[in-house]
Amino acid sequence: MPMAEKFKFAHALKVRYAETDAQGHVFFGNYYIYFDEGLLEYLRAIGYSYQDLLDDGMDLLYVESRCQHHAAAHFDDVLNVHVRVGNIGHSSITFEFSIHKQDPDQLVGTGYIVAVNVDKATRRPASVPQTLRRAAREYES
Repeated sequence: MPMAEKFKFAHALKVRYAETDAQGHVFFGNYYIYFDEGLLEYLRAIGYSYQDLLDDGMDLLYVESRCQHHAAAHFDDVLNVHVRVGNIGHSSITFEFSIHKQDPDQLVGTGYIVAVNVDKATRRPASVPQTLRRAAREYES
């Protein structure tokens, strides 16, 4: 099964010229921006936005990330950023990503971000809200 088929959610974005480097392809650090943008859109799609998390007195701190580059993307390429929840622990959530060029369908990058849910006031780890757990479970099942 192709990697993209393992993901229910995808967010399309177009590579802007400013995101490319002197070699003409997307600068490697921008993939983390694409992951972040896809993650925020994923949360909206499952019905529990980042603003909902903030309203619940929580916040997410990114504590670990990885990106593996498979092919180059260039200015004006349309990319599909596929996102899913890989794991939800007590206070952590692992988001997984797969980025594909839209035309032709080509794997560009894969990776993950581990985020820790914290209480906004104390900045201490806090249990992932049940509403977020439920929203992810219902969306992914």
